[in-house]
Amino acid sequence: MVLCNFTPVPRTGHRLGVPEACWYEEVFNSDSTYYGGSNMGNGPGVTAERVPSHGRPASILATFPPLATVVLKPRR
Repeated sequence: MVLCNFTPVPRTGHRLGVPEACWYEEVFNSDSTYYGGSNMGNGPGVTAERVPSHGRPASILATFPPLATVVLKPRR
């Protein structure tokens, strides 16, 4: 999943529907200190709950860093 926040405002605790209840590893975060950012994000990852959202059977509570892109990969 690719999460983009094009605003200067961080978004925390945002529920986002996902296709399955599993671990979603954060594999990229453009707000990482490696790239000069503040390191806000979902590292090392998030666990999806069996809470339906956005027409999907499971969901995560995600953090969207300001002006950043985050990539999450499901790990089964």
